[in-house]
Amino acid sequence: MKKRHLAISTALIALLASGCGQNDTETNASEDEEVVVVPISVDLTVPETGKAGEAIQLEAAVTQGDEKVTDANEVEYEIWEDGKKEDSWKVKSDQNTDGVYEAEAKFEHDGVYHVQVHVTARDMHTMPMKEITIGAGTPDDEAESEESHDHHDSAEGFSMHFMEPEAVKVNESAMMIVHLQQDENPLEKARVRLEVVVNDKKDEAKWVQLTEEKPGEYHGEMTFDTAGTASVTVHVENDAGLHEHETHEITIAE
Repeated sequence: MKKRHLAISTALIALLASGCGQNDTETNASEDEEVVVVPISVDLTVPETGKAGEAIQLEAAVTQGDEKVTDANEVEYEIWEDGKKEDSWKVKSDQNTDGVYEAEAKFEHDGVYHVQVHVTARDMHTMPMKEITIGAGTPDDEAESEESHDHHDSAEGFSMHFMEPEAVKVNESAMMIVHLQQDENPLEKARVRLEVVVNDKKDEAKWVQLTEEKPGEYHGEMTFDTAGTASVTVHVENDAGLHEHETHEITIAE
């Protein structure tokens, strides 16, 4: 009888050990598997030409693999005339068709314009860009005049998006986020700093070093002790010789 009980106990222990070993193997196998994240993709549609004063339809179809992305956090169009990025304006979009975010834009006068869509969805960001020529484009004499002015043109293929923090208040931490791309790919390992001037007091400028939290996405926090208007200049450099900057304004409330 005792021998029979001993045999049964031995069999149970072997079975349990086998089960545990199998589970450990399955766990290790699952841990070793790489999780492949499918990036979001944006098909930006912008007419090649248009007329001044007329509404121009803009569309951005956002997908992830074969799936239409209907839950984007942000889809916003930024538009500026060639050579005048500092005078850009933004247009919010509406999703009237699953995964397609639409907007209308009007251009006051003839010229060559850049249309860039900023898409943030599923913890990813991308910002493709296209050009549109309005009317006759830029007259030759005006183009020559613009070339004689000292304005900053971005390096070819480089894109920057400063996500302006909302509802910035005195003595409350504000998160500053900058997205960088080169040839529509995340620009990694860049040195990104913010030069912050409040109420035009340039002699009291403060610098904020940003940290790369995700490929091409840089974060930093800042607290303001004075209400008013802050000029935020984003400085970007890397070991390949890139040196770019853009200036934005944010409002600080009491």
